[in-house]
Amino acid sequence: MNRRTHIVSGIAATLAVAAGTATAATASTDDRTGAGERHSGPRPTVVLVHGAFEDASTFDGITRRLQSEGYRVVSPATPLRGLEEDTRYISEVVRSLDGPVILAGHSYGGMLISEVAAQVPQVKALVYASAFIPQAGESLQDLNYKYPGSLLGPDTTYTVNHTAGPDLHVRAESFREVFAADRPARDAALAAAHQRPVAASALSDKARHTAPDSIPSYAVVATEDKAIPPAAQLFMAKRADARTWKVKSAHDLTVTHPELIASVIDKAARTSR
Repeated sequence: MNRRTHIVSGIAATLAVAAGTATAATASTDDRTGAGERHSGPRPTVVLVHGAFEDASTFDGITRRLQSEGYRVVSPATPLRGLEEDTRYISEVVRSLDGPVILAGHSYGGMLISEVAAQVPQVKALVYASAFIPQAGESLQDLNYKYPGSLLGPDTTYTVNHTAGPDLHVRAESFREVFAADRPARDAALAAAHQRPVAASALSDKARHTAPDSIPSYAVVATEDKAIPPAAQLFMAKRADARTWKVKSAHDLTVTHPELIASVIDKAARTSR
């Protein structure tokens, strides 16, 4: 079944209070998830896959909302050791679960959920939150610098060498500007202090697979993103034929707009069954 791309603007009334400064809206009333709508049958498990320089706590607000709706949520600690190892780990997590799975990825997590979806038949829908949507043969680096606007680079990052290879960190003084411009300075400083570095090789690792067209995909684009250029996010979402929302947000929209992301995940879960 062909999927249409819904590029939307404004904000749905059901999201206005919780999403705050969001400018996302669905394309029509029929495309909205109504408050009284009920699931038929068991809900799928939602697996939340975080990206580089962060941990699973970035999904706390989303997890709370989904759990309150009756979803089982799993948010594993991504190893951040490179595309192959990280994909293998997330695939094993998904295979350990019973029944259908909805995968949602933030940032580098989008690279991982695309790979997993191509290899694990339990995956029924994909949600990309300010995330990479690669095709086979593309790297994070290829996609991130396809359009101007990313502040990630030698001026904002540094490496620490280990026997297994260098790890990439974001400089503490740059973290808020690059990732967390919508958060108070002290919150951004805390996130910078406990960031989890990624193996530098992950930036150039090539995707082995393209997510299957048969799996519906959904994308939330952060229009103020300084890590992944919004133009790149829109390009990838359109190419993947993803239902797409725009939100006025910095890169860490999983922290600042949990209601919106949870709503899109819920929509993906309902419409994929």
